[in-house]
Amino acid sequence: MPDGTWSLADAKAKLSEVVERAKTQGPQHLTKNGKDAAVVLSAEDYRRLSEAVETKSKRSLHETLFDPSIRMFTDEEADELFARDKDVGRPIDF
Repeated sequence: MPDGTWSLADAKAKLSEVVERAKTQGPQHLTKNGKDAAVVLSAEDYRRLSEAVETKSKRSLHETLFDPSIRMFTDEEADELFARDKDVGRPIDF
């Protein structure tokens, strides 16, 4: 499992570790059946995000998340999070 990504079952079994890593290493991503399900944030990250949303309520979520004063995601995390799926699907014979 990549750093910062947990299956829901593993996260349940190791909740204290998930929370500690959210505090020290940043957002922890939870998956269910192999698909993104939730993100665990530290209380500090959540507070900063909440304040930013309240004070800048006319901004989009994207603008808020990538506001340099908040820095919820590194550039690499953002690229991975918002990357397009390169799978073109299966070929179909006509």
